[in-house]
Amino acid sequence: MMRFQQDRWPIPVFSSRSRSAEKHAVHASLYNDRMTLFSPRASAVLATVGKLAASLVILLTALWGALALWYQLAGGVAAQTIGAVLWAALGIGSIALWWARGSARALLPYAGGFVLLLLWWSMIAPSQDRSWADDVARNVTGTVKGNVVTLDNVRHFDWRSENDYTVKWEQRSYKLDELRTVDTALSYWTGPLIAHTLVSFGFADGRFLTFSIEIRKEKGESFSAIGGFFKHFEMSLIAADERDIIRVRTNARGEDIHLYRVLMPRAAMRSLFLAYLDEADDLKLKPQFYNTLTANCTTIVFEMVRRIVPGLPLDYRLLASGYLDRYLFDVRALVPGLPFQQLRDGGHITARARAANDDPDFSHAIRRGMPGYDEQGYPVMQMAKQ
Repeated sequence: MMRFQQDRWPIPVFSSRSRSAEKHAVHASLYNDRMTLFSPRASAVLATVGKLAASLVILLTALWGALALWYQLAGGVAAQTIGAVLWAALGIGSIALWWARGSARALLPYAGGFVLLLLWWSMIAPSQDRSWADDVARNVTGTVKGNVVTLDNVRHFDWRSENDYTVKWEQRSYKLDELRTVDTALSYWTGPLIAHTLVSFGFADGRFLTFSIEIRKEKGESFSAIGGFFKHFEMSLIAADERDIIRVRTNARGEDIHLYRVLMPRAAMRSLFLAYLDEADDLKLKPQFYNTLTANCTTIVFEMVRRIVPGLPLDYRLLASGYLDRYLFDVRALVPGLPFQQLRDGGHITARARAANDDPDFSHAIRRGMPGYDEQGYPVMQMAKQ
């Protein structure tokens, strides 16, 4: 029988640690092989995604620049059209060259032009001296002496139609300790999403005064939401009699208005009234541009109120101003004890305003039976807390 000697035929001995290390080395080798094969592909994909993102940014800046030139370039429609088209062509052409040649140097002319465009844009300043439309030809100004506020340039036009009216600007005085009510009116002209916001103050003598932050149109201009993003309009602060500023919207322009009584302590009413005068002083000293998003009829009022009533939450309905009434309801700023729909229906004053077209007591006529007012249109002073 053949015998095997251990020293001639050694049997290898494997420990568990050596087996684990060998397995790890094999896996690492396979992983590195896979990454080596995949990395160029991943880099190419990432580079393409980055290039697409950069191209999108350039397209957006080209669109912004074209609109800026369209709304601000001097020389009339022909110059504005040529400027906008050339700028858009420069942006699109730069992107096409970049993709065709593969070199980012193709973007240098566009980048230089964009810097010059931004410099030009920063130098565009608002003005007080233009050929203004009649209804925004004057901004309200005011002085305060003790308890009495005297306002100059209170608008009190007699509107027969949107284009047929009698121009009338007045000086009026009000006693701050006779402030009794604050109302918010939402005027709809283009669907439920957007409304123009007006704030009206009622006094013990039965008079109402409404403040409205509006675009300051030049003669022949009309409102443009897009133009409001591109320094196309200065801002105007109008103080007007309700028979003017509400009646023109419901009866002459065909707009639809909902009116709500807002609950505020008298000290807060006074502060808000004076805040409008501060805004008027600021506009007198330094004109401002109207901005569709950041400086409009709702956001500016909200900032004034927020200084008086700290802690008011930001909300999308401050931008979607057609739903501002729901926001006021949610923060408990409207007449308590009634569901929202009843407040909305009760404050739908369009039909009442049209029926009261020739009524000299227009303000009380539109408030008859409205929540927070009695059947004669006078405020109910004692209301239960919510």
